[in-house]
Amino acid sequence: MGGKFILGATAETQEFDWGFFRWISRPSTTGAKSLVVCGVHVYPGKGHNFHRHPEQEEVIHVLDGEMEQWVGREKRVLGPGDSVFIPRDAVHASFTIGKRTLKVVAILGPCAGPEGYQLIDVSGEEPWASLRK
Repeated sequence: MGGKFILGATAETQEFDWGFFRWISRPSTTGAKSLVVCGVHVYPGKGHNFHRHPEQEEVIHVLDGEMEQWVGREKRVLGPGDSVFIPRDAVHASFTIGKRTLKVVAILGPCAGPEGYQLIDVSGEEPWASLRK
């Protein structure tokens, strides 16, 4: 298979109450086997709450805005040009700081499951449910 151009206007988008994913590459869109790539927008005052990817590593790179990034119980504030590496199965979360929508690129690998992306929400479990309080 040759390469594939993904145009922003036609990229598959998945909406959530906290923001949206714009799928850049995953098995169903590009035939990728090793990488899942998505543009993520997180609305002001919102966040992608505590979760983990049991079979995938992840890199998140900040394009615009600021975020409170958690990896396990460690928290950092990241801004444009900053990145974070998240090991396989590590609990993590990203929350927007300020009044601008956070824009990041998330890269995960290898592909896992039929869509290439697997997520387990742990936001209702301790210590994650009360960590930010």
